[in-house]
Amino acid sequence: MLVLSGLSMALALTLLPADTEALKDGECEVCVSFLGKLYQSLLDNNVKFNSADIEKALVKQCKEAKSKENRFCYYIGGTSDAATKIINEVSKPLSYHAPVEKICERLKKKDSQICELKYDKQVDLSTVDLKKLKVKDLKKILEEWGETCKGCAEKSDFIRKITELMPKYAPTAAKARTDL
Repeated sequence: MLVLSGLSMALALTLLPADTEALKDGECEVCVSFLGKLYQSLLDNNVKFNSADIEKALVKQCKEAKSKENRFCYYIGGTSDAATKIINEVSKPLSYHAPVEKICERLKKKDSQICELKYDKQVDLSTVDLKKLKVKDLKKILEEWGETCKGCAEKSDFIRKITELMPKYAPTAAKARTDL
C-alpha cells in the first residue's frame, strides 16, 4: 500500500485536473450566446430534440454565422472547411436540454480557443467621432453592414461611405448625429 505524506498528498491534489470548473462571468460569451440562440430557434421551430435534427439546425445556423460566431462554428466543426468535427459535443447535450453554459464548459475542456472568442465592442455611431477611429474599425463597421468600400484609399473615403450608408443601417444613430 502506498502511503503519501501531507506534502506529497497536497502536491498530488494540485496536479490532478479539477472535475468541473464553472464559467466565470463573461467567459465563453460567443459560445453561450450562439448556442442560446440555437436552442431558442429549436424551441421556436418545434424541432425534435434528437442529435440528427439538432446537428442539421446547427450546420444551417453556422452557414449564416459571421465574424466570431463563424469562428466558433469552425472550432466545433460546423463549417465545411473545419479540420475537426465535435458538433456531437453540442447536439447530444442539447438533445437532453442541457444548459448551454454547461455545454460550453465541456467544449472549453476539448478546445480552450472556444472560450477565448469575444465579441467585438460595438461602436456607438450616434456619438463617436468617425475621424478618431482607425481605418480598421471603419472597415469593420462596413463589414458588419455587409458593405465594402471599393476604391477607398484614404480614411476620409471610408468615413464618407459610412455617413452615406448610416441612414440605411443605423437610422437612429444617423438622426442623432448633427454633423451629417
